[in-house]
Amino acid sequence: MGILHRRSFLNAFGTLSASAVLSSIAQPAWSRNLHKALENAANTPPDQLANDEDFWYYVQQSYTVSSSIINLNNGGVSPSPKTVQEAMKRYHDLSNEAPSYYMWRILDQGREPLRRNLARIAGCSPDEIAIQRNASEALEAVIFGLPLKAGDEVVLSKQDYPNIMNAWKQRELRDGIKLVWVNLDLPSEDNEYLANSYIKAFTSKTKIVNVTHVINWNGQILPVRKIADAAHQRGIEVVVDGAHSFAHFAFTIPELGADYFGTSLHKWLSACIGSGMLYVKKDKVKKLFPLFAAPDPTVDDIRKFENMGTRPFFIEQAIGKAIEFYDMIGAQRKEQRLFYLKNYWTSRVKDIPGVVIGTPLKQGFSCALAIVRVEGKKVQELDAFLFNNYKIHATTVDMENLKGVRLTPNVYTTTKNLDALVEGIEKFAKL
Repeated sequence: MGILHRRSFLNAFGTLSASAVLSSIAQPAWSRNLHKALENAANTPPDQLANDEDFWYYVQQSYTVSSSIINLNNGGVSPSPKTVQEAMKRYHDLSNEAPSYYMWRILDQGREPLRRNLARIAGCSPDEIAIQRNASEALEAVIFGLPLKAGDEVVLSKQDYPNIMNAWKQRELRDGIKLVWVNLDLPSEDNEYLANSYIKAFTSKTKIVNVTHVINWNGQILPVRKIADAAHQRGIEVVVDGAHSFAHFAFTIPELGADYFGTSLHKWLSACIGSGMLYVKKDKVKKLFPLFAAPDPTVDDIRKFENMGTRPFFIEQAIGKAIEFYDMIGAQRKEQRLFYLKNYWTSRVKDIPGVVIGTPLKQGFSCALAIVRVEGKKVQELDAFLFNNYKIHATTVDMENLKGVRLTPNVYTTTKNLDALVEGIEKFAKL
């Protein structure tokens, strides 16, 4: 492949217009229709577009989701739109023509443009972004790379993600650090309470506070900036688990006050399964040791966190198409639609006798993700009823202070899907 051919191949990573995302030699009908819908909606405010079912129908057609199942577990892993799937398959086929050549000499050259685009969405410098495979890998790079010693304290919550809690427990076991646990009373629409739950746990020995931006169990959004500001005033560093927030609703990582941030891109960005991102504030890169050994682990270069050996470049490079699709829909449009869908079904079931919503409904405290239960009945029974009778795929949460069926729509979810959900909850509550 010559220089011009290589350059034209890589240019595909950089275009962000709707026509570029959707174009092909023979543009399919779904693509033409979505393109026209986007043009027609150009001047419609995001909050008004949120309930325009005609517009979002054309977005739905961009996906290959099954019509025989209603997938409301997008909080686990979201499907990718067709353009992302097609890119991944193209890059996979190309890789297999001559793997070591096309992966290392061609596809790998797309990483820097990809890093720049991720940084643009994140609102930070490309030199603060490393491409990973999921949020757990990104955050464990931080957890195991921080220079902590016996007696140092880390504040975290009992509502954090299990992989992250276990990583901190391993450091406690191996290095003798002390974990200080916060137990949040959720749901809550009181940012003072939520922030103070962490702040009052700070002591002179606290070195790190670990904050989950969106609690995966019930969709609670935590006031990360308030916690971060208080932490920084005391010389405490801030690790943010953004697995469920990045590309879910509009924000930038610097706005959070995070020193370290990890996320999965196969959730709300709808990139291919097995893609993630690590953010490390520029002045923190040098002291953080990489999870996978680098030639010099103390260099001031974010790329030292990408020494993973051979990995699926075709998955990594397809992230570029997910970014294009995200830009095409628009962050504000997406946030408003997801919040609308959550409130569409919760508002219709919350007053049914026995039904309990375990998620705050006020904007700013939750977005797409919510949990529901029926008093006197096991959450597993509701989950089974919804699947057996309506083919609604969800998941359950059964913790000490959080119980319910977790339901997470995405941009391809229709209100007709949610009408079936409402009917199912109504019928179950009457059993």
